[in-house]
Amino acid sequence: MLRYYTAGESHGQALLAFVSGLPAGLPIDVDAINHELHRRQLGYGRGGRQKIEKDRADIFAGVRHGKTIGAPIALRIENRDWANWEKILPVEDNSEDDAPTKKLVAPRPGHADLAGSQKFDFHDARYVLERASARETAARVGGRIVCKATAAEFGTEIASHTIQVGHHKLERPANWDEIKKICGDLDRRYGASTERCRKR
Repeated sequence: MLRYYTAGESHGQALLAFVSGLPAGLPIDVDAINHELHRRQLGYGRGGRQKIEKDRADIFAGVRHGKTIGAPIALRIENRDWANWEKILPVEDNSEDDAPTKKLVAPRPGHADLAGSQKFDFHDARYVLERASARETAARVGGRIVCKATAAEFGTEIASHTIQVGHHKLERPANWDEIKKICGDLDRRYGASTERCRKR
């Protein structure tokens, strides 16, 4: 059974993804993972944080010579912005009076701030924000590409498309060829070939 989970916070040292249950011998392409991470960064409406980060995954365990070895796989994606938060959100105890802080005491509507603060009894919602952040999705993207390697071995392709944004809705079903064409268009737009997209 495939299982995966992520760890890491938005402004921590790194994001981590762990995938277990893959059989041995599956090819894992680090360039493919990093290509998808790059596509994630170029999405519409991205904020200034994306200009700081240059997401690139490193595989720390579970892959040797480009193939899975049957052990759990561990990915790490560095947070470059950690340098700006190291003294504010250190791992070690830093509770002196003069320690710098950036507390968040006004929960944002529609975010996990209030629910998470109540669940964990935090007066500072910063810790909840750090985990319930769009930044965490980078680890999910990395783990997802590793899982797609299994499907690819059986000739299965995975793609998705949007059917509605607000009041704007696609009034007909999209066929597979259309979705694949969009994948190719996106890859050309983001600097990769259609063939590379097709192989994944």
